[in-house]
Amino acid sequence: MHHPMKAPTPNAYLRTKVMTASPAELRLLLIDGAIRFSQQCRNGIQEKDHEGAYNGATRCQAILMELINGLRPEHDPSLCERLSALYTFMYTQIVKGLSERDPAKIDEVIQLLNFERDTWMMLLDQLAQENRAAKSMNAVPKAAPAQSPGAPTGAQSLVGGSVSLQG
Repeated sequence: MHHPMKAPTPNAYLRTKVMTASPAELRLLLIDGAIRFSQQCRNGIQEKDHEGAYNGATRCQAILMELINGLRPEHDPSLCERLSALYTFMYTQIVKGLSERDPAKIDEVIQLLNFERDTWMMLLDQLAQENRAAKSMNAVPKAAPAQSPGAPTGAQSLVGGSVSLQG
């Protein structure tokens, strides 16, 4: 009997994606997960699937905490403070939406997360354009570095060199 080759599982694909992602790409994956789980929460509330709503809410909350803990305020304190406040607000709205069984509160979180996702997508596009421009330069002039070698820049400095998925 011939067994067809087994396709990779979605978890294996996600594991590979996570292991090869930059910190900014990891943040985008976390935001995508928060969107997916907040939608699960909202759908559970609407369908009176309390277990589904609870599972979506707790997973979204865990991701929001990871997003807060992954911020590196030493590089941009005011931006990190605003992001932390935004993620904390979303966390609170998830708690309220679940306890009050109010899908409108969850919809507000989904809208904010989608806006956050769009912002990070623009940042990643900008970084990709800058990388392409840097690679296309034929000769790089010798100049003293504006900062210490190896110092993080851009999205790398905001989100750090690694994001723990284990909390």
